[in-house]
Amino acid sequence: MIILAATPIGNLGDASARLREALEQASVVASEDTRVTQRLLAGLGIANRPRLIALHEHNERQKAAELVELAQDRDLLVLSDAGMPTVSDPGFPLVQAAVAAGVEVTAIPGPSAVVTALAVSGLPTDRFAFEGFLPRKAGERARRLAELAGDRRTLVFFESPSRLAASLAALADAFGAERPAAVCRELTKLHEEVRRGGLAELAAWAEGGVRGEIVVVVGGAPEKRADAAAALERVLGLAASGTRLKDAAALVAAETGVGKRDLYEAALAARRAD
Repeated sequence: MIILAATPIGNLGDASARLREALEQASVVASEDTRVTQRLLAGLGIANRPRLIALHEHNERQKAAELVELAQDRDLLVLSDAGMPTVSDPGFPLVQAAVAAGVEVTAIPGPSAVVTALAVSGLPTDRFAFEGFLPRKAGERARRLAELAGDRRTLVFFESPSRLAASLAALADAFGAERPAAVCRELTKLHEEVRRGGLAELAAWAEGGVRGEIVVVVGGAPEKRADAAAALERVLGLAASGTRLKDAAALVAAETGVGKRDLYEAALAARRAD
């Protein structure tokens, strides 16, 4: 069996009883950084010293088959440096290989920077999407943000302190200077900080330099307010080009959100007025 175990994202007090028990009993642990795992064991007062296998972004695809074979005979505990493995951290190729091989995969849930930042951001939580790290290159980043600019869901990003100001500026360019956002820094740690404001305001603040682990939460695109007059003009234009009036009203209603019946009746009235 493969056991994906969430580890604290900053505060060791967030380690669950199940995580402690798993660490005490584990014979083999695959971890993102074995040195971090050793510090975790020491910090939690775990006496057990399991065999540690490095599983990180540079070797996880090559290691997957070996670890799946190992997990067929014993439990394999999988850890990332912080939070849940596979969520913007190593582990996904291993899970894919395990599922394909019929090896059971389970999880010990726990701390998550994504959900923690979302919860404290003050932004809507009913629908959200996690986008991980934005591309480093400006052109690729701009293209990604252009794809996301109209997304109505709250968006969650990871970012490094050195790129935070540039990413916030790019977000402001793509989404609008006033789009609400929150920069969550050092979550659950001593110097935890949540800075809220418009994207341009936050970009200017970040120019002064920011340290620590960063999560950026951005409000979704506002609902477009349909322009009824423009929608009617489009219906009449489509009808003039040969589209049946009812079909034109239905098409424009789907595009704009203006009521189909309202558009149809307004178009009839406009025709009569002519």
